Amino acid sequence: MKADIHPEYQEATIQCTCGNIISTRSTVPDIRVGICSACHPFFTGEQRFVDTAGRVDKFAKRYGGDSAKRRSVKKPKLADAE
Repeated sequence: MKADIHPEYQEATIQCTCGNIISTRSTVPDIRVGICSACHPFFTGEQRFVDTAGRVDKFAKRYGGDSAKRRSVKKPKLADAE
């Protein structure tokens, strides 16, 4: 390997928004994250419901999507044969 081209590997702390602090080593001394293993639903077993239906409707309204129109269209009735 070439000398003097690699970044310095040093002690680092990872701080989560939930307050969890993890000590490790990295090329960056301080790292801040939004979610960690202490608060992630996969690791905690806690289920959180996300309002995906509201997001889809908001997207359709904003960008003129006709997916909302397609959902509410009813099938036309067939004319009675006499």
